[in-house]
Amino acid sequence: MALNDHDQARLQQLLAQVAERTDNFLGYPVAKDFDYSELIPFLQFPLNNLGDPFADSTWKVASREFEREVIAFFAEVLRAPQDNWWGYVTNGGTEGNLYGLYLAREMLPKGIVYYSQETHYSVVKNLHFLGMRSIMIRSQPNGEIDYDDLRQVMHMHRDTPPIIFANIGTTMTEARDDIRRIRAMIDELALAQFYIHADAALCGMICPFIEPRPPFDFADGADSVSISGHKFLGSPIPCGVVVAKKQNVERISRSISYIGSLDTTITGSRNGLTPLMLWYRIRSLGIDGIRARVQSALKTAAYAEQQLRALGADAWRNPDCITVVLPKVASALKEKYQLATANGITHLICLPNVSQAQIDHFIQDWQHFSKAGH
Repeated sequence: MALNDHDQARLQQLLAQVAERTDNFLGYPVAKDFDYSELIPFLQFPLNNLGDPFADSTWKVASREFEREVIAFFAEVLRAPQDNWWGYVTNGGTEGNLYGLYLAREMLPKGIVYYSQETHYSVVKNLHFLGMRSIMIRSQPNGEIDYDDLRQVMHMHRDTPPIIFANIGTTMTEARDDIRRIRAMIDELALAQFYIHADAALCGMICPFIEPRPPFDFADGADSVSISGHKFLGSPIPCGVVVAKKQNVERISRSISYIGSLDTTITGSRNGLTPLMLWYRIRSLGIDGIRARVQSALKTAAYAEQQLRALGADAWRNPDCITVVLPKVASALKEKYQLATANGITHLICLPNVSQAQIDHFIQDWQHFSKAGH
C-alpha cells in the first residue's frame, strides 16, 4: 500500500509545520528533548496492555512487565506505602485525575469534593461524569488554595466526608497546595473519613528532587497521585501515571473472564507503547539525570525572571517553580511562542529543553512588541 503524490505532499507539509512549531513554543508544559528512535521497531506490533498491569491475561502482545517497572519507580519516588500501592500508565493527567476521583467516590459515595478555582478545567468535567457533589474553594493570589476558606467550608459540612482535590502545580502559576497542611486541618476538625487526590501533572517529577521537598505525596497524606508523562519527562504520545493505595483499588476490581484479567482501569484497551517509552526514559536518565533536569529547568526559570524584571516587567514565579508569570502579552508574541494566557496573565514554562538563548530571543521580542504598543 502506498499514498498518492498529493497525500505524500500533505504529510511532508505537516511534518515541516510541526517541526517549526515545536521549535517555537514556550507556553505549554510539554518537554521535547527526547529521542525514542530505538523503540521504532515496536511500531509494527499491536501493543495493547489491556486489563490490569499486575494480572496475567490471555492477550500476550503487551508491555506489562515494563509498565510494572514504571509504576514501581513512581511508587518509590512518591513514597507510596510499602506493599500497599497500585497503578497504571494512563492516557494523561485527565484520566489519572478521573481515576483518583472514581476511587474516592466508591469509597465515600456521600462525600463532597473540594477544589480550588485554579483547578484544571477538566476536573469539573470529571466531576460531571462521576455525578459527584463539589464545592469550589477560593484561591490565593499566587494560585494556591485558600486554606482558611477550605477550613471554614469543611467545618460547615462536618457531617459529610471531604474529598480533597489538591493541585500540585496549577495550570497558570504552578502553585502547589500543601497536602500536609490540609491533612492537619482534617485531623483538627476530627473528620474520620476523607480522601485526598493530588494532581501533580507537571510537578510530580519536579517536587521529589527539590530541597526542601514540597508536601504533596503519599507520605504527606495523599491517597492517590496523578502525573503526566509527556510534560516533564517528555513523550511523543500524551501519557501519564496514576498511583493509588492498593487496598482502595481492590474494592473496585472485578474479574473479566474473556481476557483473563482484572478490570481495574478506566479504559479497556490501553496503550502498550507509552509504558515502554516511560520505561526507556526513566532507565536512560536515571535518578541523577532527572535531578539534573530539574536543576537545569529551575536555573533557566530564575534567569528568565531576573532578566525580565531587570527590564521592568512585572515577572514573578512561585518558589522553586519553572513557570514564570507575566502580565498579558501582545497577541503577536502569544502567537509566535504559543503562550497560554488567562485572567490577564501569560506564562513561560522553562522545561529542561528551554535554553537561556531561547529566553534571550523571547525577551528581545517582548521588548520590541512592548515598545510598539501591540
